[in-house]
Amino acid sequence: MSYVIRGLDPAPFAHLFGLSDAALAEHRAVRRRADAKPGFPCRVTLEDAEPGETLILLNHEHLPVDGPYRGSYAIYVREGAREAAEYRDAVPAQLSGRLLALRAFDEDGMLIKADVIDGTELDALIEPWLADPAVAYLHAYNARPGCFAARIDRD
Repeated sequence: MSYVIRGLDPAPFAHLFGLSDAALAEHRAVRRRADAKPGFPCRVTLEDAEPGETLILLNHEHLPVDGPYRGSYAIYVREGAREAAEYRDAVPAQLSGRLLALRAFDEDGMLIKADVIDGTELDALIEPWLADPAVAYLHAYNARPGCFAARIDRD
């Protein structure tokens, strides 16, 4: 079964790029400079920022469902990210190199299944999880900090 992992659309974040720290604070966001790699995973490019690059750290609603699993949490977006990454039948290194929490949701945003996995196992689990007709999509989270990493859909 084919699948796609896409980065977030950069358009909702573009208004934050280049703002002063004070203006970012008005949006409950902060600027961070990457000082290590890995460590600063951009949710648009699905890559870790290079040391010295700036990112915006902000709260993002990654599961905008009308139910108990509605969720938002802090994410990084590379300042100036212009195009969402797209991986077809492939797992970006940003995900394969981390401990992940993988969660399957139905069309109503209800959790069907979840597990904690080594990122190297992700590719092998996507197909069987998406083969379940009750599963509408998968979410991967960075397990230790708990932040949303990416959505995975059937292609």
